[in-house]
Amino acid sequence: MYNSKIIGLGKYVPDNVVTNDDLSKIMDTNDAWITERTGIKERRWVKEGSGDTTATMGVKAAKMAIERAGISKDDIDFIVFATLSPDMYFPGPGVQVQHALGIKTVGALDVRNQCSGFIYALSVADNFIKTGMYKNILVIGSELHSHGLDKTTRGRGVSVIFGDGAGAAILTREENNKKGILSTHLHSQGEHAEELVLKAPGMGTRWVNDILADNNEDDESYFPYMNGQFVFKNAVVRFSEVIMEGLMANGLQKEAIDMLIPHQANLRIAQFIQNKFGLTNDQVFNNIQKYGNTTAASIPLALTEAWEEGKINTGDTVVLAAFGSGFTWGSAIIKW
Repeated sequence: MYNSKIIGLGKYVPDNVVTNDDLSKIMDTNDAWITERTGIKERRWVKEGSGDTTATMGVKAAKMAIERAGISKDDIDFIVFATLSPDMYFPGPGVQVQHALGIKTVGALDVRNQCSGFIYALSVADNFIKTGMYKNILVIGSELHSHGLDKTTRGRGVSVIFGDGAGAAILTREENNKKGILSTHLHSQGEHAEELVLKAPGMGTRWVNDILADNNEDDESYFPYMNGQFVFKNAVVRFSEVIMEGLMANGLQKEAIDMLIPHQANLRIAQFIQNKFGLTNDQVFNNIQKYGNTTAASIPLALTEAWEEGKINTGDTVVLAAFGSGFTWGSAIIKW
């Protein structure tokens, strides 16, 4: 059995910066209201005509990760792509990346686990490498939320939170089982599926034909819905549980954490977890202030920036944790 380790990280965000003040011009909100509730000051939204899509942003992040890993695209054996916002209903963006990068006909898997998508994708890649099936795997988290948000006062509770962007990682074999990804831990609780949901189009609710036939501008089923307080209360509990689960599985105490990178859902959630675990500002990395919640892209974006800024070093114990729609949640414990 091998371990897997991350040898290359990459990111991409659109050039278009949308501040809280910008949003106040198109809906009834303001900088103070958004900052107090979420910690977000700005986010990136893809501009119409820019050419950026979920897949193309993933490709740009992947190219950076491949270069930093010091490998060739031809060394990649498998692709795992996490997103809730694919370019097409099907096929998924994994195959688009394979084609765009000119990679040989390797397998491409799409993961639909929303905010915890990158943790799930990382776990899949990690276990493929652990079994010896593959050597080098490209893992991507990418999202284009902005084209599907309700940018009116009605939708402000959700639309002010989300941003666009992508992050990528290259995983490879590590023969020392005390290094690399030590363990991953995944959970779900489907009874709360409709507390954070996008219902349409969907075969079991409203399909495209229904929406077109009704032509009803007041139909909210094709915009995201979130029960914010309920999600927050569950998130802080599940974050804590799954981080402790990962630490205990590896015989570690919370004092062993050198860097915690939580999914960038809400700065208040991250601060709650930081205080609960007694971590300093130097032990937790947040960039939601400038990118908003980029769902499956948030952890690889934050991980890449933390590494770029020298906040993650060889030998560090790095903890990744996420919670989101489904509900699904997970963690990864890494010895860098």
